[in-house]
Amino acid sequence: MTGARRDPGRRRALLEAADRVIQREGPGASMAAIAAEAGISKPILYRHFGDKSGLYQALAERHTRKLLEGIRTEFSGGDPIRERTRSTIDTYLASISANLNLYRFLMHRASAEDAATHSAMSTMIREVSLALAEVMIAEGRLADPGGRARAYVWGHAVVGMVQNAGDWWLDHAGEVPRETVVDGLADLILGGLPAAAGYSDRVPELFHE
Repeated sequence: MTGARRDPGRRRALLEAADRVIQREGPGASMAAIAAEAGISKPILYRHFGDKSGLYQALAERHTRKLLEGIRTEFSGGDPIRERTRSTIDTYLASISANLNLYRFLMHRASAEDAATHSAMSTMIREVSLALAEVMIAEGRLADPGGRARAYVWGHAVVGMVQNAGDWWLDHAGEVPRETVVDGLADLILGGLPAAAGYSDRVPELFHE
């Protein structure tokens, strides 16, 4: 490994150059443009990360880990469940809309081009699903034999639903206010999960305040 690749300051500067180009040019930003922004050649850019796949994965780690940790923190807070649900969804939508080109680069272009990046992104999304399921289990009283399995099913379903709804909203953000999406998803989640749990006349203890 070269000294340049061991230099975290230089690595961070190259990732910041990549951020600028992607934010400016969108998901079609080229590796040549990123290298030019950093003032180096494309082979030297790759040398710092091993190859293009390494650069993609470094960008994915840089941006998605922070986002997903924020989501976990929001949902695990001490506020009532509706406020936590709304805040978590709003945090996610606000982040992806504020970093639209980076989001589309990572979730669509990089994941489509590179299997390792796709796997890394999928792993991080699964981690959030599992964390959400654990919160459900910790806060509820899922004593029946299938309770834990049901929580994991719900966790993955909720995360997938919010992610897909967020993708749709990014294409309609000029027409649909973010608050409308947040409220719609919160209503669906907090109305749908109690129904799935077999309750019809009260919020189950899974969602106790």
